[in-house]
Amino acid sequence: MDWREKYKSRLTTTDEAVKVVKSGDFVIPGHAASESELLVNALAKRYLELENVTLIQGVALGSSPYCKPEMEGHFILKSMFVGTNTRKSIWENRGTFFPLMFHEFPRAFREGYLGSDVFITMVSPPDEHGYCSLGMSVDHSKELVKCAKAVIAEVNPNVPRTYGDTFVHVSDLDYIVENDGPILELTRFAAMDEVTQAIGRNVAALIKDGDTLQMGAGTIPDAILHYLKDKKDLGIHTEMFSDGLINLIEAGIVNCSKKSLNPGKIVVTFAEGTKKVYEYINTNPMFQFHPVDYVNNPCVIAQNDNMVAINSALEIDLSGQVCAEALGTKQYSGIGGQLDFIRGAAASKNGRPIIVLQSTAKNGTISRISCQLKPGTPVTTTRNDVHWVVTEYGAVNLFCKSERERAAALISIAHPNFRVELKHQYREMYGRVI
Repeated sequence: MDWREKYKSRLTTTDEAVKVVKSGDFVIPGHAASESELLVNALAKRYLELENVTLIQGVALGSSPYCKPEMEGHFILKSMFVGTNTRKSIWENRGTFFPLMFHEFPRAFREGYLGSDVFITMVSPPDEHGYCSLGMSVDHSKELVKCAKAVIAEVNPNVPRTYGDTFVHVSDLDYIVENDGPILELTRFAAMDEVTQAIGRNVAALIKDGDTLQMGAGTIPDAILHYLKDKKDLGIHTEMFSDGLINLIEAGIVNCSKKSLNPGKIVVTFAEGTKKVYEYINTNPMFQFHPVDYVNNPCVIAQNDNMVAINSALEIDLSGQVCAEALGTKQYSGIGGQLDFIRGAAASKNGRPIIVLQSTAKNGTISRISCQLKPGTPVTTTRNDVHWVVTEYGAVNLFCKSERERAAALISIAHPNFRVELKHQYREMYGRVI
């Protein structure tokens, strides 16, 4: 059968497509910008017909209607990365969080650790050979197209056609719904202030010409990118990126010419940002999107010489233990790819793993550098993995330092208002003077 005939035979309405979901199913509603609001909203409208449908979610950019209180018992959120629209559901015990390093996601679905009855995603229209692109999110999506029992695809001309390992054939899509609505955008960034600018300058001072970078999206990553304008020949191997990177590419600062792995190519597993990002990556051969078990594999990351991994934290204690995902027992996000890239950069020739954080929280009333983590706080990155730590007050390298040296180094980049108190707490706890 010609692929065009297959396409027509699988073309259906939104309401008909989501009828494939049954009570007790495990449903993956697409990742980040590839979540189909059209299909997810249609599924949510069926909630009274369904019981105990588990939604396995990573980054959720959509409105996440399955998290509403009235959905309890009908939909259960199981999240590996809690966000603005899903956090309350976890806190109120209507959903659950599970820790998992991002590069292990495809394996978890492939080997059945996570159920995959129905996968919902967005794809570009097919080319003349019947191949659609997964566009913004290849991550675990490529694996789910293979292993999910049913794949529902929103074919949308606004989905960029990206290169790399992004293509799926029409024959791999069980239900096809056409739509030309807008793609989800990431726009919730605070403006840079003096603190984030200082962090940006301090991190930029650690980056050298020809380095390969990993960083996420947000105010601090944008501040770092802002201070890289005097660098040359930077490369990118990153889990994801957003708008801030584009200016450096257009200025020729990011050209990937010195990369030891995939030279000339920006390697990424998903992208989220404004329409500007989606238009920029469309048919752009500089970008290579690959599954997350390649991009985030520490052994692959380490093949990039001069790999610099930049990841943020919520809190760090004086031994170097990092929490990037929770405040005490309250889950705020997830581990994502932090440990993947920290370990990959540490194993890279001349690599530099960097943890960044603002020195205080709650308008300067709480120090993010603490003598010890709060009870119940999960350790995202162990003290054994931490090298560089950067705040607005400087940068210190904890690698091969003793416990006392680590504490002294971290106190030196804490907010000045808390340094004396931290020294006192350290002396009380360990009986040592800094």
